[in-house]
Amino acid sequence: MKRWLWLSALVFVTAHVGSPDTFFEGAAGPYPIRVIVRTPGIVPGLADITVRITGRTFPHTITVLPLRGGLPTAALPPADTASRIDGDSSLFSAQLWLMSPGAYSVQVTAIGPAGTGTAIVPVMSVATRRLGMDRPVAIGLLAMGVFLFIGALTIVAAAVREGALPPGVEADAARRRRAWLVTAIAVPVLGLGVYGGKAWWDGEDTAFVRGMYRPMPATATVRADGGRSVLRFAIGDSVTRSRIWSPLIPDHGKLVHLFLVDTAGRGFAHLHPRPVDSTTFDAPLPPLPAGRYRVYADIVHESGFAQTLRDSLTIAEGSPAWTPGDPDDAWMSRLGTRDSGSAVRLADGSRLTWARDGNGALVANQEMELRFTVTGADGEPRALEPYMGMASHAVIARDDGAVFIHLHPTGTIAVASQQVFLLREPGDTVRGRLGARITQAQSRSTEHGADHSVPGSFAFPYAFPQPGHYRIWVQVRRGGRVLTGEFAADVN
Repeated sequence: MKRWLWLSALVFVTAHVGSPDTFFEGAAGPYPIRVIVRTPGIVPGLADITVRITGRTFPHTITVLPLRGGLPTAALPPADTASRIDGDSSLFSAQLWLMSPGAYSVQVTAIGPAGTGTAIVPVMSVATRRLGMDRPVAIGLLAMGVFLFIGALTIVAAAVREGALPPGVEADAARRRRAWLVTAIAVPVLGLGVYGGKAWWDGEDTAFVRGMYRPMPATATVRADGGRSVLRFAIGDSVTRSRIWSPLIPDHGKLVHLFLVDTAGRGFAHLHPRPVDSTTFDAPLPPLPAGRYRVYADIVHESGFAQTLRDSLTIAEGSPAWTPGDPDDAWMSRLGTRDSGSAVRLADGSRLTWARDGNGALVANQEMELRFTVTGADGEPRALEPYMGMASHAVIARDDGAVFIHLHPTGTIAVASQQVFLLREPGDTVRGRLGARITQAQSRSTEHGADHSVPGSFAFPYAFPQPGHYRIWVQVRRGGRVLTGEFAADVN
């Protein structure tokens, strides 16, 4: 038997690969918080939400409210009140129904002695897998079906045999023969009903499988152009675009964040290709080591929906003399040992250190902070320049490609998705109108923060979703240069 259920990956997905949970680090007014949304796996389904107060002032009430597509123009429905976790006064928990696939936002409101504050956490709700029915449940339902089938035949036989007789009168032989005849006719009739029910069930299951979320198809290719290698990234095909395409909006000022991860663990690149048209993008290819690369591309649609597209690519050799197509492009080559320890030296001579808790053991699905510090020769933290509006960007990938995530100190959320939910207005039904306003807001934010330094110590909230061997690339900006440090991690 089959169980048809809409499934989801928040961030969702997921907007990421193999890492469906959403992490948000920020503030609800005067209260610093960390929000984790663990997706239900089914849509409609219940998402588990935890809100941790990371500051010293604790609110007495936390409420959560799912908003389909962001802030509505009508009155808000009542929010659910989160429960405080026994033994941990800083932790609250709640469950929310996600009723349909698409882009959601979760409105988290904190009420306490310092006042009231609200945070918006974008969540992607999509169908990603199909659940089978548990064997004990299937056996129980089958037994019940057989019981009901036999019971229906018994009722038919009794109705023909005794339905018109007065109480206490025995049916004669003719009535008993007629009852057997009608019962025999009822068997195929009821069987057709059962078959029709199974056909309907299978049809629903097939429709569900067809409607499951799959990232849009994407193609990465390399071509020679005037003595240099150019990477072209094309999104979708004509059929896919005509059905589900919506305009892209910039996230951290870029329409596409493109990552190349060498399957042999030797090369890595974070590029921001320039648009050729609305679905095709080009970037000069760095001189990466030859090999097979996994290609990941983070994009955000004007609807607020964020997704990670995937492809693979064989690189014979990159451009010997590489000129970045974007000032925020960066790459690194690691031809030596695969084990990096807890500290690496960056290209400018500074040192990037991963401060691991306790014995440094990492456990799957355990909430944690990945804390890093950039220090100089004297061991003191060094100030950083904002890198696309953040203190740092990080990429985490499992060696087999089953997990890929693009992280910021604000968590796994796409900032552009959050801006969609914060800036949407009733008149934003015209395509491109909201995207233009978000582009302007990001430009102003980048210009305002360009002259400000950020601390050399930073952290990423995360939980590794699966055991395995991972690589972590941490990127910062100093002296106008994008610097990349690489770490290895074994997760139990």
